[in-house]
Amino acid sequence: MTKKDIQEIKRRYTKDKHNFTRIAGCYVDNEKNKIISFSESPEQMAEDDFFKYLAIAGKCLSGRLNDNILQLPFPDTEILNGERYDLLQRLRKSELKDQEILEEFFDIVIENYTIAGNFLMLLFRDVYDIPMKTKDQLDTDESEYVYDYILGAICPVNLSKAALGYREDTNEIGALRREWTVSPVESGFMFPSFSERNADFNTVTVYQKNPKAPHREFFENCLHATSRLTSSEKKTAFEQMVNKSLPEDDKDIHCSIADNLSEFIDRKTAEQAQDTPVAISGDDVKEILTSSGVEEIKADRIKERFEGFFNDTFNEPEADELLDKRLLKDKELRDEKAALAREVHTLQQQLNEAGADQEADITVRVPPERAAEVTTAFIDEKRCLVIPLDPADTARVNGEEKAL
Repeated sequence: MTKKDIQEIKRRYTKDKHNFTRIAGCYVDNEKNKIISFSESPEQMAEDDFFKYLAIAGKCLSGRLNDNILQLPFPDTEILNGERYDLLQRLRKSELKDQEILEEFFDIVIENYTIAGNFLMLLFRDVYDIPMKTKDQLDTDESEYVYDYILGAICPVNLSKAALGYREDTNEIGALRREWTVSPVESGFMFPSFSERNADFNTVTVYQKNPKAPHREFFENCLHATSRLTSSEKKTAFEQMVNKSLPEDDKDIHCSIADNLSEFIDRKTAEQAQDTPVAISGDDVKEILTSSGVEEIKADRIKERFEGFFNDTFNEPEADELLDKRLLKDKELRDEKAALAREVHTLQQQLNEAGADQEADITVRVPPERAAEVTTAFIDEKRCLVIPLDPADTARVNGEEKAL
């Protein structure tokens, strides 16, 4: 699955392009009791209501690929005779019209999904006649395949905030009634996946609002898919490996590591075919660390942790997933400040050489047009600075008013 695949599906979630035939849902309270279940055609819904459901569907395909959005494979045993895979197929084939199958799915999510408070489960059924494309990648009116899939969303439901407002029923200002409102999608899925402009029944696409703490129990227990790490989890793990050997407050060396990692990515990208992810090995990590000034013994320890943690091909990181772009930005700012400091130092040296650094014992500021009137004279055998004054002139010495 690529960004283009996701965008192709997501672009259809508009009033004029969608082809949702059914929307089903189940609202659950904080004690995991079903409050209401439903299955309706969009045509039965009020237009405003349907557009809100449409917005929720769009959120299930939002965010970064391999971070918020993951394409997960099903184990071969699950595809052959797995209960969850069979349930997903039955949901899809039923077009979300079989209430018994819907309740079976809702029960599994209620039992396995970890969430505090009320929540809403939603299922959408969509049918996409995939248009054929010309050599110039333009859509034609002909359809080559039909992509029949289901989209799922899990949304927390929270009480609205207490507020003061106008109560129309009593014509007074008072506390407004608090309502249970549906919050943004926390987890979602699309089955089957849309890959290379066709259905991929061997995988499911999942969405996580928070890729740093994904609901792995949703992937594994509700869908029985093979879970894998998000890009955010890989980056956090790498940072922890480095921080175990290097002080976190040593910004210079951390910025240097980020800079050398960025250069590694640029170099490998130039050597590889376009759009090919840049792989990174333990040896690459060690080379980046040592070139950043890390002692070899510490670089070896970090390499060992790296190879021990990323020990399977399914979770191997791409180099870009480990890059902390905030550190890169921090390094740019540090370099700019250092360059500015060097420039100031050079100018100061030039001024010193020209004698401009010698400070006067007394500094006088007068209007430019009167500078020529300032002279020196001997008064009472003392050399004095003479400034002619007009009757209306005022003067300050070291910031204090001077009587004239």
